[in-house]
Amino acid sequence: MICHKSDANAIALVSHALKTGKIVILPTDTVYGFSGVVDTAENGFTFATDDVIRHIKGRSETKPLIQLIARPSDVFLYTHDIIPNYLLQKWPGALTIIIHVKQERGGGTIAFRCPGDEWLRTVIQECGSPIYSTSVNRSGCPVLHNEAEIRNEFESEVDLIVCDGDTAPNAKPSTLIAIQETGNVTVLRQGTVVV
Repeated sequence: MICHKSDANAIALVSHALKTGKIVILPTDTVYGFSGVVDTAENGFTFATDDVIRHIKGRSETKPLIQLIARPSDVFLYTHDIIPNYLLQKWPGALTIIIHVKQERGGGTIAFRCPGDEWLRTVIQECGSPIYSTSVNRSGCPVLHNEAEIRNEFESEVDLIVCDGDTAPNAKPSTLIAIQETGNVTVLRQGTVVV
């Protein structure tokens, strides 16, 4: 199924699809991304959409996916890490922060981003849960920027594609940083946001 971001019912259509475990290709503030709702204890979802997305991409099952959140403050639902204000002030925006997850939420690390696109943040808000996001491409292949190529390659494998025009072929991904256990910040990938 195809819809356009500008459609009047797009937010309702996309959030309903995500809340029912569907895989959706969404325009983000960087590139198009595969998305699915994140299963959490609070929302009771048991869709394991991350596994479905990895299967479509052909990605190793051990590689974690970025989780998109609706508000910057939502990150503190998942971590006790102290995130410097100068980083939080970059949100909403194309900055991904890897944090240490609270033990009661399973521990380990997760990469979070509060996207700069208000439409996308509204979709996440309507879902009542973070959503996964990873670039639209087969694992090891270039990221797809052309709407027609995305449809040709993946329309039969996802439930919904939200169209919003082609993205720039040289579009940079989000800047990726990690909060160390010491509290230090490490830049792992330099993208559009300078930290």
